[in-house]
Amino acid sequence: MRIISVRQHPEYKEKAIKYLQESWSEISPIIYEDCISNSIQATQSLPQWYLLEKEGEIIGCAGLITNDFISRMDLYPWVCAIYIDENHRGNAYGSLLLEKAKEDTKLAGFKHLNLCTDHIGYYEKYGFAYIGQGYHPWEEQSRIYQIEV
Repeated sequence: MRIISVRQHPEYKEKAIKYLQESWSEISPIIYEDCISNSIQATQSLPQWYLLEKEGEIIGCAGLITNDFISRMDLYPWVCAIYIDENHRGNAYGSLLLEKAKEDTKLAGFKHLNLCTDHIGYYEKYGFAYIGQGYHPWEEQSRIYQIEV
């Protein structure tokens, strides 16, 4: 099992773009292409994009970003786009990506990591606490969770 930082391994850029576009098809494909491409040359600690690789196959992804299209712009960073292929779920692989995001959050000097989701019960298993609702530009809302790193 290997977590790949696309910034540290830019040779994975195209794989990361394709994987995120396929995993999160409800998001315009240009968003991930632009975000990931520009993150490689970023001079600050954010954004970061990660791939989870098992036996040479990409089976998951996540991002560490400044805002996840949510109204609480006073909170950052955010872990986003966490995804594990369906045939690999149930093995706590998502926790590996969460731990990497927490580690990089701490290294960047932040005290908290945030996420927004509609899932109840999953992130609490990994120490995240519900702190309130947030609102998206597309007139929906999501639960906001936070963890101290």
